[in-house]
Amino acid sequence: MSIQVTHVSKSFGGFQALRDVSLEVGEGELLALLGPSGSGKTTLLRIIAGLEQPDPAPDVDVRFNGQSVAHRAVGGRNVGFVFQHYALFRHMTVFENVAFGLRVRRRRERPSRQEIADRVRRLLALVQLEAFERRYPSQLSGGQRQRVALARALATEPRILLLDEPFGALDAKVRQELRRWLRRLHDELHVTSLFVTHDQEEALEVADRIIVMNAGRIEQDGAPEDLFNNPRTEFVMRFLGAINLFHGRVENGGVRVGPMLLPQVDCALPEGQAARAFVRPYDLAVDRRKNGAAAMPAKVTRVQVTGPVVRVELEAAAGDVIWADLPHAQYRDLRLNVGEQVYVSPRNARVFAGDYRP
Repeated sequence: MSIQVTHVSKSFGGFQALRDVSLEVGEGELLALLGPSGSGKTTLLRIIAGLEQPDPAPDVDVRFNGQSVAHRAVGGRNVGFVFQHYALFRHMTVFENVAFGLRVRRRRERPSRQEIADRVRRLLALVQLEAFERRYPSQLSGGQRQRVALARALATEPRILLLDEPFGALDAKVRQELRRWLRRLHDELHVTSLFVTHDQEEALEVADRIIVMNAGRIEQDGAPEDLFNNPRTEFVMRFLGAINLFHGRVENGGVRVGPMLLPQVDCALPEGQAARAFVRPYDLAVDRRKNGAAAMPAKVTRVQVTGPVVRVELEAAAGDVIWADLPHAQYRDLRLNVGEQVYVSPRNARVFAGDYRP
């Protein structure tokens, strides 16, 4: 089931939550709506579900498989919705929670008791909770409750699955486990799915495609790798992943940052233009001596050895703080000490100029 949203805007009083948003989601795609709080992600999801109505306009529409559903109520859209805080019925068992959407259907549309039982048990097996059907939500962990909520959303066999910050209420370890589980589940079911998140790592790990939203607009749309490596705007560069920011000016086709000239920077900017250069921490080379590349002196101020990389905090001559992520083997070879001077060489700088819209 494909989704087409065209020219959707939404205001709440004087607040503009969405500004002329259009997007398409392919059949069977898993799409992430990523952005900070207040960027319009959840509002857009609720409009697709029919829980909110867009501002009236001549060309506004929401279509499923090319058919307009803009004037259909929630119940007529056959959409499954998973909320951040589970919204399970506390007085019902796991089995009854999952069966609820089937039991409340109109009589002529309601499956038989045996069909409901069979479907619920298949879903509980799918979400790996078949041994918990007689338990109540209070007897489950947060991750288990979220899986029950997902099984309940799938019980009515929705054409589209919408998830609003589905892992936001869980601790980091459980979130990581459920992200991998959701990706495997989607690969098995191929239900067209949209999920809202402000967690960049979550979107990059789970989604087929990401739409980055900012201030009610779509900032960039693309595959996770493309967005991360080729951000088209400064907002996307800042939002996706850790960065180092260097202020400088365009000089001879590069950017002059203090004593360092970043050469062959891909930017069509006039000579002398003020510019901002962004470099990921893993794209900073650290050496004890100049190696011929563009480099600036810096002092080691802190070293964090925990984690998959060694993060080295440095202070440039102008007082700016710089972070470099080094492989453990390289760090062991360098044997850096706090307080010593080193030379930092940026690679793959992304350059932006003009006003920045946060």
